[in-house]
Amino acid sequence: MNPTLHPVIDDVTTRLRERSATTRRAYLSRVRAAADRGPARGRLGCANLAHGFAGAPREAKGDLRGLVKPNIAIVTAYNDMLSAHVPFAGYPETLKKAVLGAGGIAQVAGGVPAMCDGITQGRDGMQLSLFSRDVIAMSTAVALSHDMFDGTLLLGVCDKIVPGMLIGALSFGHLPTLFVPAGPMTSGLPNGEKARVRQEYAEGKVDRRALLDAEASSYHSEGTCTFFGTANSNQLLMEVMGLHLPGATFVNPGTPLREALTVEAGRRVTELALAGQAPIGEVVDERAVVNGCVALLATGGSTNHTLHLVAIARAAGIILSWDDLADLSTVVPLLARIYPNGSADVNHYAAAGGLAVTVRTLLEHGLLHEDVLTADGRGLRRYTRETRLRDGEVVREEGPAESLDESVLRTVDAPFATDGGLRVIEGNLGRGVVKVSAVAPEHRSVTAPARCFDDQHDLLRAFEEGSLDGDLVAVVRHQGPAANGMPELHKLTPALGVLQDRGHRVAIVTDGRMSGASGKILAAIHVTPEASLGGPLCRVVDGDLVTVDADAGTFFVHDDISAREAHLVSHDFTGTGRELFDNMRASAGPADEGASFFFSGGHA
Repeated sequence: MNPTLHPVIDDVTTRLRERSATTRRAYLSRVRAAADRGPARGRLGCANLAHGFAGAPREAKGDLRGLVKPNIAIVTAYNDMLSAHVPFAGYPETLKKAVLGAGGIAQVAGGVPAMCDGITQGRDGMQLSLFSRDVIAMSTAVALSHDMFDGTLLLGVCDKIVPGMLIGALSFGHLPTLFVPAGPMTSGLPNGEKARVRQEYAEGKVDRRALLDAEASSYHSEGTCTFFGTANSNQLLMEVMGLHLPGATFVNPGTPLREALTVEAGRRVTELALAGQAPIGEVVDERAVVNGCVALLATGGSTNHTLHLVAIARAAGIILSWDDLADLSTVVPLLARIYPNGSADVNHYAAAGGLAVTVRTLLEHGLLHEDVLTADGRGLRRYTRETRLRDGEVVREEGPAESLDESVLRTVDAPFATDGGLRVIEGNLGRGVVKVSAVAPEHRSVTAPARCFDDQHDLLRAFEEGSLDGDLVAVVRHQGPAANGMPELHKLTPALGVLQDRGHRVAIVTDGRMSGASGKILAAIHVTPEASLGGPLCRVVDGDLVTVDADAGTFFVHDDISAREAHLVSHDFTGTGRELFDNMRASAGPADEGASFFFSGGHA
């Protein structure tokens, strides 16, 4: 039986519903108008339909002409360069067979780009990363635009790919839709050891060969990276929001259970299409959005989702704000310690009980909505069970009610912290986000002189030259969506970590992003309004005393800087494809509205 919903969860959900009443009603009206029964291709003209099956195998042509079986779209982010997406190479054939066996047919409707923030860190290509989310959304919409499909299977894992695919799929909210995950790679070099080598390289204590050996031992096989960055946060959120099958998230690639879950996904979406059930626009409602926020906070997930969840919600007609996240964070306890918030990786988290234990304890304390529509079709309680393989079939059995390793995973009764892993902060420098779960308590409040940089490479150069010393708040500005696409600044973590380890009080304030894997250093990120649009950061100068206090939820400059002249810079956006994204930079919304050009009136 579902316990009484926590009053704050109830209040946030209620105000979200009230605030979004008009936009959600309009969205659902469009979705329901598109939900005519019968195969969608039956409404195509003969020439249109003939184009749709011209390249299909002979047996599939008959099914497509027959206008009886549902046709399932497979949209894939496969490429063989990125480890997380390599496993998808064989998924389409597996899924097609599963769909056929369940009474449907399937076609690969299209592909979406998939870039890796890990590869582009510190490079010009990183300036395309955030905007690739909206490109992926459009690519997903193009794939589904042919009116040939009655359901969707989305093959995507990492950073901007899952949010982008979800935003695109919500434009076709009348279709039942499942994400089909690939799972994390097996554990390699421990994350703490990798971080140590990175920091030693920053200090010049080890050479590039030693650094590359450590990185290659950590990122060593197919599957997602094993730390709790954006990729694994994506996977966790899709499960808690009901868009994965129960227990599908953290099963390693190449295992019999992974294969069986892929087959089950094909069968399940076909069942939903045949029955006309669980369209994605109905699954992603206000309760599902709140559940996603709670799961993010409870596990100390990626800061990138303070952008993505806002944008995803808006795609479903739901107006989520940072204030909602801030209020939820006051009552949602931190239940996981996964790198960078601890030394364990996601495989250790899964072995300790993983999502089944996390969902169970949150439900038992009224911190999640249980009565939600899911792709599994049976509410969120099913996601508390343990998924196993019995005689080649997926079964879900009663799993552990308690953590099997309390150094990695805990329940609400004995959390790592009584509030969430992310915190919204504000003051006379604007509003921002701090990942408090990754920062030791003694480092969560810093008051120090500002050192201002307009480019991350300038900060790294100053560190290498030895001109960064003493306590400091690094102000790295002109890194917002309008400035240069809001790149991640993860490359700064090792250098600032060295300064902190030398005993200095160190923080960073930026209108850019830090990686979902960043930690250790107190970082006020996603600061809005951004400097390039005249936000307060453009008036801070070297030596200004700045306080960043995550515990108090504030950050501010001690002097009155409002009358100062704005320090603005120009960027060169030629090369690496950046010139193609001028319109996106010109019309991107602010960070607290999702940093998307879909949901913004622009700022030119």
